[in-house]
Amino acid sequence: MAVGIVDQVVEKLKLSSIFALQLDESTDVSGEAQLIAFVRYRDISEINEHILFCKKLTGSTTGKDVFHVIDTFFSEHNLDWKSCIHVCTDGAASMTGRVKGLIAHIKEVNPDVQWNHCIIHREALASKRMSPELHEVLNDAVKVINFVESRPLNHRLFERLFNDSGAEHQQLLLHTDVRWLSKGKALQRLLELRNEVSAFLAEHSHPLVVMLENTDWVARLAYLADFFSKLNNLNLTLQGKDTHILNMYDKVCGLMKKIKLWESKCEDGDTSCFQQLNSYLSAGDVDRAPTVQLVSTHLSRLNSEFNHYFPDIESKSAKLDCFRNPFMTESTDNNIPTRLQEHLLDVSSDRGLKMRYSETNLSQFWWDVEKEYPDLGKHALNELLPFGSTYLCEVTFSSMAVIKSKHRNRLNLEKSLIAAVATLPPRLTKLMSERQGQVSH
Repeated sequence: MAVGIVDQVVEKLKLSSIFALQLDESTDVSGEAQLIAFVRYRDISEINEHILFCKKLTGSTTGKDVFHVIDTFFSEHNLDWKSCIHVCTDGAASMTGRVKGLIAHIKEVNPDVQWNHCIIHREALASKRMSPELHEVLNDAVKVINFVESRPLNHRLFERLFNDSGAEHQQLLLHTDVRWLSKGKALQRLLELRNEVSAFLAEHSHPLVVMLENTDWVARLAYLADFFSKLNNLNLTLQGKDTHILNMYDKVCGLMKKIKLWESKCEDGDTSCFQQLNSYLSAGDVDRAPTVQLVSTHLSRLNSEFNHYFPDIESKSAKLDCFRNPFMTESTDNNIPTRLQEHLLDVSSDRGLKMRYSETNLSQFWWDVEKEYPDLGKHALNELLPFGSTYLCEVTFSSMAVIKSKHRNRLNLEKSLIAAVATLPPRLTKLMSERQGQVSH
């Protein structure tokens, strides 16, 4: 079944003539390195995405090794590297190294290929660096959560405390670095249950109980809970299937502008942007000035980090405005050929296409444009084709952890995983006829 599904995807890639790749590597429960690839391609009347393969990496996982696995797959299925116009990966050296990285090896066979560092990974890296004071609060919060939740006896005693107090939630949430949303959720829950946690720590004579009784520490915890909740909101909008890079650029640009707004407000002593922090500072006997100064300094550093990881996102996004909405572009884009600029002016004056634009999604709209203006439509669809993140690979790794568990650690993932996550239906008639042929022989 998996082989048949892959054959369908390969057929579609050959008909499409161009496609984009999303790649990521992870280690499964048995310690084997698994490389997963997703592909996005032009189908009959829309842009589709699908898992292409899951391959085991034997030995090392260098850029050369990863390239060899992909190149072997391409050779076996007669896929041309020239058709791969874009690759999205994380920022690991094995992927991005200028000499020995995967992208360097791909450029040797296709110099025109474009690469994008996963936008969600970049956002996570940009928000990771904090001042020592805030980092210490985060570490202490994790220690408190681990003391309660990672020990079965403590967990049961804490649940009993909840039952006696009538609290809304039954438990704290563990924080895991590799899970994008866990930090915000874990801090949020700890902030909500800080009184119950403080009582539990005091009962067990835990030294960190003094932190939960320290108003400055709790104020910083409230800020971190607010801040990471805002990052979670961004992360959720960047995730999902069929997310095109234009929309992801818009979301990140929006956050970068909000960071500047938050910094400006905090410099004036206004913390209303952070609801829980503002409520705590307003209700409690807390010295506002040190906390507000700490928040302002963090936001200033955060602004610098985002500018470092997204140095040209505004200009990249602006260059795509003519494809984002051709009816609101005041001037044509000088980065595209004059002939396409002329067609773009024709499209912007076409009232029928304008009505169609408001009734359909962006990729379907450009499919309609391509029928009348083939070159312009094709160019626009090519701009919508690249992946903006490695989200699909990350989700598939979660599925991999379920499929290949410690009880099934010798399972061959290649076929099992593809059959589990595939969205294309298997060709059952063909499979049955092949099976009957094997039985007759």
